[in-house]
Amino acid sequence: MILDGYKIITEIHASNRSQVYIATDEKSGDKVVLKTPSVNFSDDPRYIELFTREEWIGKRLNSPHVIKVLRPDQKRNFLFYVTEYIEGQTLTQWMADNPKPDLEDVRTIVRQIVKGLRAFHRREMIHQDLKPDNIMINRDGTVKIIDFGSTHVSSLQESQSSRDLPGLLGTVDYTAPEYHLGTSPTNRADIYSLGVITYQMLTGKLPYGKGFGSESDVKKLKYIPVREINRTVPYWMDAAMKKSVSKQVAKRYDLLSAFVSDIRKPNPAFNSDVVPLIKSNPTAFWRIVAFGALFLNILQFFVHMLWL
Repeated sequence: MILDGYKIITEIHASNRSQVYIATDEKSGDKVVLKTPSVNFSDDPRYIELFTREEWIGKRLNSPHVIKVLRPDQKRNFLFYVTEYIEGQTLTQWMADNPKPDLEDVRTIVRQIVKGLRAFHRREMIHQDLKPDNIMINRDGTVKIIDFGSTHVSSLQESQSSRDLPGLLGTVDYTAPEYHLGTSPTNRADIYSLGVITYQMLTGKLPYGKGFGSESDVKKLKYIPVREINRTVPYWMDAAMKKSVSKQVAKRYDLLSAFVSDIRKPNPAFNSDVVPLIKSNPTAFWRIVAFGALFLNILQFFVHMLWL
């Protein structure tokens, strides 16, 4: 099928809200990606408005770490928009291929995600659906944020109806708890999502065991320290992770740069947060004490035998 000068090659994603295809620009021969709206909402003007907004948002962003929206050369007769084609893998696949990543590799990916997020935040936008499936890593190792379907734009008045559209606020496992508490979103919501992604890269798990699906979840779920799962992570980095996914917005990072700095080098403010082994893992503490006592008894026995 040829759509306004683009030859469809294959479908790479389909949901009840949209379809995504790999296509070829017949004029240049370049591979591109086409996103089209779902026919399920063809008679819904609000949905169509939000779909066209995605392209508008993408055109306002200029960062090597955000997928680039392309401008078609010819007039369009159909509703779709075009982005660059990224040859690589999603962060989801990267995590599957790297279940025990080097800490520096994780930091490198986080730094690039942060550069992409800054492009949103400087335009007073909140991505709102940051998750591993919406992060691509190309063959050169460059990380790019994709998908603008849930992006909140401060300069545009958001109606309540837009909040009710399914999937608009992202995926439960990565969505900040304040969305369930009726709090207006800020850039700290994206920082929460970034914290969850970083935690998942380090552990393969989620910081609260699962995402927040309701207000009751926000109240009852407890943070699981990274070091309970991955002992190679230093205490100070674990403390940074805890702060990044704090359920209380005021206690969370307000600057992306601060989070990047705190996972790269120790923050002296976290020294008081180091939990003694007897509290963090009493079983391990008493096991060490027992082995130590046994060793001393054996040593004392041999010393005594030498004197006989």
